[in-house]
Amino acid sequence: MSLKKFLFNYVLPYPLYFFIMLLGRSIRETYVNQAGEDYFYKLDTAYILTLWHGRIFYLFYHYRNRPDYHLLVSPSEDGDLLANVARLLGYSVIRGSTYKSPIASTRALIKILRRNERIIVVADGSRGPCCVAQSGTLQIARATGAPLIPMTYDARKKLRFSTWDQHIVPLPFTECTLNFGAPLHIPRNADPECIKEKTEKMQAVLDRITEECTDRFEVS
Repeated sequence: MSLKKFLFNYVLPYPLYFFIMLLGRSIRETYVNQAGEDYFYKLDTAYILTLWHGRIFYLFYHYRNRPDYHLLVSPSEDGDLLANVARLLGYSVIRGSTYKSPIASTRALIKILRRNERIIVVADGSRGPCCVAQSGTLQIARATGAPLIPMTYDARKKLRFSTWDQHIVPLPFTECTLNFGAPLHIPRNADPECIKEKTEKMQAVLDRITEECTDRFEVS
């Protein structure tokens, strides 16, 4: 076992977990549209939550202790760290990649949804481009009939990293505002043109709800 693998599996997940918990508990949480979250909390069927890759951090904390939420995590050594932290936070984890093994990963996600459980997937994929919606999530929604629910957040005070996804991490004791879009339903008989239109709609909704979060901080 390499040193990196040892650290990512047995050492680093625990301090990172406690850091996320301490930071999350210091945050003041507000909503633009809490009714959007109330909607899917009441569902007793499968659904798909989707968001931009760079808006994962606080939502990772917010939805902790939900083993019915499944996250797809790369089987790489780097993915080991995220997978272990996700398990500590109470998520279910599937190891796979939509980049290297898209068919196997898609089948695993579809299987989960058909058990009436839920998945969280990033709309712009694991490699980007940043904030550009990809159609893979919609293909899963079409195959299962599960509604696709866009979500996002922004923070009043935050760090923005110069990674491909422009990842943001809220600073301690700041305010985070969550927002949700109306569910998107993809017909099972959707043709490529319909998928293209729905992808563009998902893009527009994610852009809008993210801008609404940002605007709240700019006007206050």
